Amino acid sequence: MATLQTRVINILRTPKTEWQSIARESTDVGHLYAEYIAPLAAIPVLAGFIGLTLVARPALGIRRPFGLSAGFMQMVVQYLLSLAGVYITAVVVEWLAPKFKSSGSRVDALKLVAYSCTAGWVSGIFWALPLFGFMTFLGFLYTVYLFYVGLPRVMNTPADQAVVYLIVCVLVIIVIYVLFGGIATALALGNLAANR
Repeated sequence: MATLQTRVINILRTPKTEWQSIARESTDVGHLYAEYIAPLAAIPVLAGFIGLTLVARPALGIRRPFGLSAGFMQMVVQYLLSLAGVYITAVVVEWLAPKFKSSGSRVDALKLVAYSCTAGWVSGIFWALPLFGFMTFLGFLYTVYLFYVGLPRVMNTPADQAVVYLIVCVLVIIVIYVLFGGIATALALGNLAANR
């Protein structure tokens, strides 16, 4: 298995070749989480913590930064939910596979989801400066592209099924992350209100 830095660079720069390597690799859920998912998923939540607690959010009309307590609470909850969201998404991707003439194990689906999310996680650094938060949207778009490129290589998806499978998966991912993001924000704001 490639080192974290090598994998990140390769999946972002040469995804087609990197997906071939990923498809051949033998790994398990524990290794994927410990060596890839957990460190990269921390980027947007740590950056968001900095943005919420140390940098004002004028776009939301908040004149002063969130307190450390509310920001920390949101960071922890959002991180745990994002780790769970990756696995839940992989379960859904695996479950949907036969419906799109695709095949792959739970680990294959997890590899697809995890390595596709690289662009989104890396671009999450922009949450530290909320004014540039829109840049994360570019990361999301590249994540969608990475997922599309990875489908035939990791989940053996036929070319005629790839776009529809991609659309369904992206919709599922959006729903999961909007739901989880809302939970994290509600808990943090509830904590903020309780501490006033």
